[in-house]
Amino acid sequence: MKSVTVVKVGSLRDPNEETRGKVQVLDIPEQPLGDEDVKIKVAYCAICGSDPHLVENIFGWEPPFGIGHEVSGVIVALGKKAVKKGLKIGDRVAGNFLKFCGTCYYCQNGQQQFCEHGGDYNRPGMSEFIVWHESQVYKLPDDVSLKQGCLLEPVSIAVRLMDKISMKIGQRVAICGGGPIGLLSLQAVKMMGATSLTLIEPIAERRALAEKFGADHTINPSTQDVVQESMRLTEGRGYDVVIDCSGSTKAVLPLPEITAKGGELIYAAMYPNTYEMPLNLYQYCYFHELTISGLYVAPYAFPRAAQILPRMQLNDFISQVYDIDDAEEAFRAQISGKYPKILIRCNQIEGE
Repeated sequence: MKSVTVVKVGSLRDPNEETRGKVQVLDIPEQPLGDEDVKIKVAYCAICGSDPHLVENIFGWEPPFGIGHEVSGVIVALGKKAVKKGLKIGDRVAGNFLKFCGTCYYCQNGQQQFCEHGGDYNRPGMSEFIVWHESQVYKLPDDVSLKQGCLLEPVSIAVRLMDKISMKIGQRVAICGGGPIGLLSLQAVKMMGATSLTLIEPIAERRALAEKFGADHTINPSTQDVVQESMRLTEGRGYDVVIDCSGSTKAVLPLPEITAKGGELIYAAMYPNTYEMPLNLYQYCYFHELTISGLYVAPYAFPRAAQILPRMQLNDFISQVYDIDDAEEAFRAQISGKYPKILIRCNQIEGE
């Protein structure tokens, strides 16, 4: 079975072939099918913005490891006890790459994201076939294609964000970072009634997509002062909700300044594991009473993400597709920043 795997850690932009990070398509054994498992013939696996960072090891995780968790495909086999969801062979599905155990302290405490055994079942999705537990698998709506369906996982992050911010209609919202998560989250907060909806993003094409998806304003941090422009757009008060989807250690610095008094500031991206950001506690936590939080995966969000998929504008994210044998080229295209999303076709599915 073909699977895309990290074989060498290092910057993907390194001109030195000896030290440059590298992914490669390798043959790996197919995973056994347990009684409660579902075997999926993978149609598409999208490259997440975190996947190149895994290759570069900015999170400190040790290779080798599989990559790819934004998956769609067709069920080809079911374990004899995989009957609780009514899934059938031939169903078009997507899913959650994490299996929460359901029995540990955190799972029993309504905090699945901290499951003490959540890493036990993580299997590479950028493969021709995957075997996941039934609890991880969700049937796609009939009017969602397999290309669109591989975006279930990033859409689930947008849904989880809405849970985190307790969105109120009419709140002013700013999103920093116009990658897929930022643009999907922008669509979600638009549905929730955001006003003065602003995307902060240096790439013009992504600002244009934000406007297409309903942004009221965009800010180019390369040519505009983010704080001054934000205050101009919000009558000097700042945004009630500010969400960072950039993961940029430079972009996050002015975000407390543009958050309104009593507002919410969510750091919803992944950051280098050694990065420490200065924060004036007197100004922002005491005097302005900001609520500052982060985001880790998407517990309890996947059923609603599946329901909201048909209402999301997804076609701009699925136009660039590479075959699995061209995975190295696909990763080079990903880090170029030219495309909002890159898909890898792991199998040709009839009718798609």
